[in-house]
Amino acid sequence: MGRKVRSICCIGAGYVGGPTCAVIANKNPDIKVTVVDLNQQRIDAWNSSQLPIFEPGLQEIVEVPRDGDSKNNRPKNLFFSTNVGETVAEADLIFISVNTPTKTLGHGAGKASDLAYVEAAARTIAEVATTDKIVVEKSTVPAGTARDLREIFASLARPGVRFDILSNPEFLAEGTAIRDLLAPDRVLIGSLKDAKSLEAAEALAEVYQAWVPKERILKIDLWSSELAKLA
Repeated sequence: MGRKVRSICCIGAGYVGGPTCAVIANKNPDIKVTVVDLNQQRIDAWNSSQLPIFEPGLQEIVEVPRDGDSKNNRPKNLFFSTNVGETVAEADLIFISVNTPTKTLGHGAGKASDLAYVEAAARTIAEVATTDKIVVEKSTVPAGTARDLREIFASLARPGVRFDILSNPEFLAEGTAIRDLLAPDRVLIGSLKDAKSLEAAEALAEVYQAWVPKERILKIDLWSSELAKLA
């Protein structure tokens, strides 16, 4: 029996995290999906009728899992919260979907991605996790970031807690994000090649298989997946 995802946390309620998790929650009513962000204003907007971003079709996709549908016996399974620690602690799978702005200072200024938010998210995960987690890179990151995350987890994790890191890059275009999510050309899932990592990749693939044909979900190695987004 492989790993089953029952609870998802997404760190980052921005342009990628919000719509992606709304679609995942919409298509997987049996999975609890919580999007967390430290920006209270942004979370309040996601919980209102005035969403913080405009994408055709997003409102309808959000409302069904967020508000529930008593007529069709559909429970609520999409939540937006500022309670990062508690949500991370209870999740099986965690998307890191925070901003990676271009560096303005130091080595690589004006060109390289600033990974401060990604690393801060990883430290939070390592510090609060008491059970094994699947951690998924969703932000645009340089190739090799998974290796850096592994080092953070190795130095901060509690004894006996395992972190499997996957790369799952997004290919969304402004104005067609919901269409891109509902009918993707392909979903890339990058992982290491040991048995546990492959099991983690399969667990994420099963989440997408709720609506994406199996042949469009490509499981590849971590490095290739990170490079694919940049290329």
